[in-house]
Amino acid sequence: MAALVGALAVTLALMVWGASGASAGGPTSVLVTSPASGEATARYHSDKEYGELERLLGPANSGTPDKPPGADLTRARQINVTWLAHDISPWRLDRVFPVHGSGSPTVWIHTAANMPDSTNGYWHRAEHASQLRALLIDLGVMGEISGEGYQGIFPAPWQSQTPAETPPDEAPTTVRVGVAEATDDTDWWWALPGAAAGAVLALALRPLAPRLPWGRPRRERGPRQELRDL
Repeated sequence: MAALVGALAVTLALMVWGASGASAGGPTSVLVTSPASGEATARYHSDKEYGELERLLGPANSGTPDKPPGADLTRARQINVTWLAHDISPWRLDRVFPVHGSGSPTVWIHTAANMPDSTNGYWHRAEHASQLRALLIDLGVMGEISGEGYQGIFPAPWQSQTPAETPPDEAPTTVRVGVAEATDDTDWWWALPGAAAGAVLALALRPLAPRLPWGRPRRERGPRQELRDL
């Protein structure tokens, strides 16, 4: 019984450990750089500019995988906005292209939200271009172009895609599991704590098996005979 209680305690601990690991972490900071001017700045998630920048850049998976024909970027500079988890792991990259010239301000954005596994992303036009440009100026990344800078790395065409990157006009593929269906991005790793708990429970119950009713051999019915040496 002591071993059984210990196994149950270990099982509960493994389940709690798995749940806490899944809920821990998340985006914490953002790095904004201007390759052309050599300027850079950063904001923490508790800063006001962090939420404002996230709002003005728009959702991650909206737009088109291909650069829109109307996006003339010949007079645009590139601003890189890299979102970090735990301050060290990039998970989203926005490449922002404010177009210079007269007329109404225009800002094109390419968002890749499956970093670092893929740089595939979506193009869309900023809904509030004036506010976004003003925020980039306040962040100090819209200075004069420096001769020591460079134009930046332009988004490449889409490569082989993962299910999480399926374009909006394509339905995600499904995998049949028994009688149920689940998408390819099912959180399969949740099964790991259960498998580990099952292994621990099996090891703990093994010494008790001979003492349990179902672990005792059945006695055969009928008379018993003894063989004696005469």
